[in-house]
Amino acid sequence: MDGERGRRLPLAPRPLDQPHPSRLPPDDPDRERILAAHSAALAAGDAGYPDPRTGLFVLTAGFLARRGTCCGRGCRHCPYVDTDPHGDGDASSDFGPSSDFGPSDAAAPGAPADGAASGG
Repeated sequence: MDGERGRRLPLAPRPLDQPHPSRLPPDDPDRERILAAHSAALAAGDAGYPDPRTGLFVLTAGFLARRGTCCGRGCRHCPYVDTDPHGDGDASSDFGPSSDFGPSDAAAPGAPADGAASGG
């Protein structure tokens, strides 16, 4: 692991509605729909929202910030990711980059994405 999993970390110096570019690239074709769904969930105080692309549940940065620790699973809206810990241009965790099929978007049917099923 990268040593950050489960450890209390300071929040990244960016608004909660702005994901790190390694988690949601600026050129993602669904970026605007994803950000709109995330913003609506943040405004409502919801823990997450259904991903516009996959329909899976994605946790909001607000929920993850309230949890108080980084789970290290590559959550799309991780409020703790700020720098590139591995020096390879990717600020995602050891679980790999966030993608349609990565840890932040894929979950077993009925299970929340973004590591929420881990009970962290």
